Amino acid sequence: MNDNSYSKILVSWYEKHRRDLPWRHSSDPYVIWISEVILQQTRVAQGLAYFNRFMARFPNVCLLAQASEDEVLKYWEGLGYYSRARNLHEAARTVCEKHGGVFPRTYAGVRALKGIGDYTAAAIVSFSYGLPYPVLDGNVFRVLSRLFAVATPIDSTEGKKTFRRLAEMLLDESNPGLHNQAIMELGALQCVPRQPDCPQCPLIYKCMAYAEGAVSAYPVKQAKAKSRPRYFHFFHILWGEYTYLQRREAKDIWQGLYQFPLVETDGPADFTDLQQAEDFRCLFQRCGRLEISVRRQNVRHVLSHQVIYATFYSVRVEQEGEGLRSYLRVPAADLPGYAFPRLLQNYLQECPDE
Repeated sequence: MNDNSYSKILVSWYEKHRRDLPWRHSSDPYVIWISEVILQQTRVAQGLAYFNRFMARFPNVCLLAQASEDEVLKYWEGLGYYSRARNLHEAARTVCEKHGGVFPRTYAGVRALKGIGDYTAAAIVSFSYGLPYPVLDGNVFRVLSRLFAVATPIDSTEGKKTFRRLAEMLLDESNPGLHNQAIMELGALQCVPRQPDCPQCPLIYKCMAYAEGAVSAYPVKQAKAKSRPRYFHFFHILWGEYTYLQRREAKDIWQGLYQFPLVETDGPADFTDLQQAEDFRCLFQRCGRLEISVRRQNVRHVLSHQVIYATFYSVRVEQEGEGLRSYLRVPAADLPGYAFPRLLQNYLQECPDE
């Protein structure tokens, strides 16, 4: 059973407080899709610039489909979670090759595209087509968990079922797009994670967590899995005006992005330890005299389930040995044209003379 009283309050608040964002002026499913994928793990303040740049280069789905993966990743560089960009690219190709360049108009059709989950599919079909599917993103989970004081963890199987039922109960099926935008915006601007301004909230008198004096206790999450440490040793190798790169192809972090030749160790390792590693010996086989300096040491880079500890070495080689010929040799001046993970972007910005 639906209770539209919540939706009426939300929409009234939204019409006064909504942010003026470019994707809100469009009902084009492609535009909405790009904005939602960019904002999945990115704040609006940062994502807006990426959205504008991405849309300027790929203004429609078939132009995105026709681009190379390298170019798509370059335009995504800095946003992280690069599987999102690869999935976007693959889904765009599906839309152009199997749907004639026309976005599917059903929830099932949109949900079937690569990389599109329940939340993104609901956002696209409700905003573009007015179909009655509720959105459930982090902001909505937070609003609902406080509104109904739900102690079930939001990231549990039972929690997801509970919150979906609540979201469906509140959804105004006569105007689902506006309702979804309103509840998401309330979570983004008003019902924020820390120190929300509850007295200014339009739902204060309906909020069970506020009535309990326990707003900060919600939402409830399960215990996080422990992050795995990894130890990376990057070699920025210079031979004359050239340097060397490799493209990460394995199903691991940063797939499809570029990096300097890498030796990964099981634990912390100093340069003496590295010299004993088989990968190191193969890399510099028959390179002649080496001039090696440490540029950055034990740089900590946190990912969702991993913590990278990276050391960067600058190495000038006397000649191009056999070990380097399996890498991509590029003019050092051309490095800005390649898509790198944030960790390597930071290194290149901090060490511009290398």
